[in-house]
Amino acid sequence: MMTSNMTPLAAANDAELVADSLSGNRDAFGQIVSRYQSLVCSLAYSATGSLSQSEDIAQDTFIAAWKTLRNLREPEKLRAWLCGIARNLINNSLRRHGREPSHRAESLDEIAESPSGEPLPADRTISNEEADILWRSLERIPEIYREPLVLFYREHQSIETVAANLDLTEDNVKQRLSRGRKLLQEQVIAFVEGALTRTTPDRTFTMSVLAALPSVTVSTKAAALGAAAAKGSATAKAAGTMGIIGAIVSPLMVLFGNYVGYRIGMEEARSDEERQMIKQSHKKVLWWAVGMAAAFLAWVLWQRPGISLLPALNLAFLGLVLGYIIAMTGYIVLSNKKRKEYYRQVLERDHGGVFPEPAFEYRSRATVLGLPLVHIRVGDRFDLLRGPVKAWFAVGNYAIGGLFAFGGMVIAPFGIGFLVLGLLPFAAIAIGLAPMGGIAIGGWAFGALAIGWESLGCFAIAWKAAAGIVAIAREFAAGGTVSAAQANTEAAKQFMQTGWFFRAGETAGRYSMFLNLLWIVPLVVQQRLIARKNKKTANA
Repeated sequence: MMTSNMTPLAAANDAELVADSLSGNRDAFGQIVSRYQSLVCSLAYSATGSLSQSEDIAQDTFIAAWKTLRNLREPEKLRAWLCGIARNLINNSLRRHGREPSHRAESLDEIAESPSGEPLPADRTISNEEADILWRSLERIPEIYREPLVLFYREHQSIETVAANLDLTEDNVKQRLSRGRKLLQEQVIAFVEGALTRTTPDRTFTMSVLAALPSVTVSTKAAALGAAAAKGSATAKAAGTMGIIGAIVSPLMVLFGNYVGYRIGMEEARSDEERQMIKQSHKKVLWWAVGMAAAFLAWVLWQRPGISLLPALNLAFLGLVLGYIIAMTGYIVLSNKKRKEYYRQVLERDHGGVFPEPAFEYRSRATVLGLPLVHIRVGDRFDLLRGPVKAWFAVGNYAIGGLFAFGGMVIAPFGIGFLVLGLLPFAAIAIGLAPMGGIAIGGWAFGALAIGWESLGCFAIAWKAAAGIVAIAREFAAGGTVSAAQANTEAAKQFMQTGWFFRAGETAGRYSMFLNLLWIVPLVVQQRLIARKNKKTANA
């Protein structure tokens, strides 16, 4: 039900990040990408004159580095090694497309006279005309002056950083910057500075590289060497390990939890006819879910034909979860009348219209404002007819809680279940002020499909701000496919980084494995209580 976000690691040197990456920690490699993406993109852009092509080359550089990272003999020379890979790819690209990087650019006069074209996709922050003007201005400068100039404005005007990246002295950098500026036409200097600043690759680029990484099995020897070489933060290692374990275990927990729900229904049944009805209903829901997941995966493969196996499997599982939730909701709604009539007949036929005792029930004597403090009722096959459990702390398939409730369908300020309405609901379908779940609808929504004022999830739709694989909002949006007034811009990034909701959502995503225990553990307890009651009844 939950999404997972990349966790920033503690500050570490290159050798430590290489070691952590070799041990399977993708977050460590993410920090490598974040650290050197501006350098690699700038080298590629300085040679090709194309913003999109430079980022493609940079992405290919980091993916090639991930695949061959174990071949790096001197991890402390990571920067130089990455630059070497980048320059090889740049040369290959220039050989394929021609040595002259500006062969497709228009003249400045032609651009000035042409009407404005359509804006580039949402992950661009300057127009086609601006990009052409930018390169037409820079191409006139020899590469020896162009590289430091591009890096200077993309590295926040830091001469020290440029010098380190290009293995030059600070005096050499100053001289080349001075000569480069003089070669620029005076009327475009201010434009070039602003445009280069706005095209700096950010965390979105880092995430896109990690999403494109192929699944690589690290050998035992490489993992051992990585562990021996690493001398960084124990907290960072623990966070990376937890992220890997969570990515593997969380889907299994979701599948297990839904299986437990099926077993509860089978334990409550008292006849072969009832068991067969439960089996058939779950089969129908499962087949509908599989069908919707297959259709979703086909759409993903059509949209992104080059997607690697692991992201494709993750998206397929996401489609299965959302498909299951939608199919189960549809079944509950459409079959409600029929199920009520069936259990009404069973109650009259087998129990003379008198409700039998559930598998377990506890009702506290203490009451507040007329409501029991605690009321728990599980293993009640006739709960659809009996009505909801009502208490300040309520547990039942249908439950209304003054403070908290757990069950299939729940209304409470704080609730956990399949369909929950409340202030802070956590559910397959959560509706409320700050909902969290598979489908989350409300004010600040976090989930696989999140719809709200602000939303964070795989598919996020919001009025103000949204972040996700697909993010649609009126004002701010960040992620893969986005649409908003500020889409993947610096303003959008700053909003996400400073907003309490997006910071809290990132933390929740890291601990989704443990959050799933909030609904799985109570389900397992219910199943055991019902099974024990059935065993006592059979032995009586």
